[in-house]
Amino acid sequence: MNFNHVKLSELNFDLESETTERGRLYKTPGGNSYPSITTVLSSYSKKAILEWRQRVGEETANKISAKASGRGTRLHNVVEKYLLNEMTEMKMGSIMPDAKELFVSLRPILDEHVGDIYGIEQPLYSDRLKIAGRCDCIGEWNGELSIIDWKTASKQKEKRYIQNYFMQAAGYAEMFEERTGRQINNLVIVIANDDLLPQIFIEKRQDYLKELNRYITEYHLTNK
Repeated sequence: MNFNHVKLSELNFDLESETTERGRLYKTPGGNSYPSITTVLSSYSKKAILEWRQRVGEETANKISAKASGRGTRLHNVVEKYLLNEMTEMKMGSIMPDAKELFVSLRPILDEHVGDIYGIEQPLYSDRLKIAGRCDCIGEWNGELSIIDWKTASKQKEKRYIQNYFMQAAGYAEMFEERTGRQINNLVIVIANDDLLPQIFIEKRQDYLKELNRYITEYHLTNK
């Protein structure tokens, strides 16, 4: 399957990034340095992560985290190549087994739901909110322009525990509208699970803006 890509001149820019003690920062074309949306939202799950690390021990936690991070990165790379129409059969054969298994479960979903694509790993930023980031996918989902994010998990996720995913997507929608003047209301989170069918969550941007703005305000007040 070939996906159609729509180029928007307003998105013809890139962002330099650096990792600091405050997290990841992006430098905008205007010379401003803004934190990534993931850095801004990092406090959402920090307490739970610390408790988990204490419970399983640092060594075990580091191994699990490294494995999960590597698998997530590999899957993102595969999905990116597929949506860019660059996934050949030869490349399919070279995918690591863990990422390949997850991708095989995602592929029918991508083929069925994703339409025109406006950006893959698209850099975005907002001078109003003073945040930045890279969005997995901006494209049509069932015909509606959407922010689409890919996640991986070892087990099924409950919606109440992944509010940060929706806030992150809402942040991308805000940045996209500021850069292009086009509004995106649809937020799509697709989670590939080990040995389970992928989960698809579809939410609306306005339902997460209030909480998103609270995290943004807290971050900027703390890091003056």
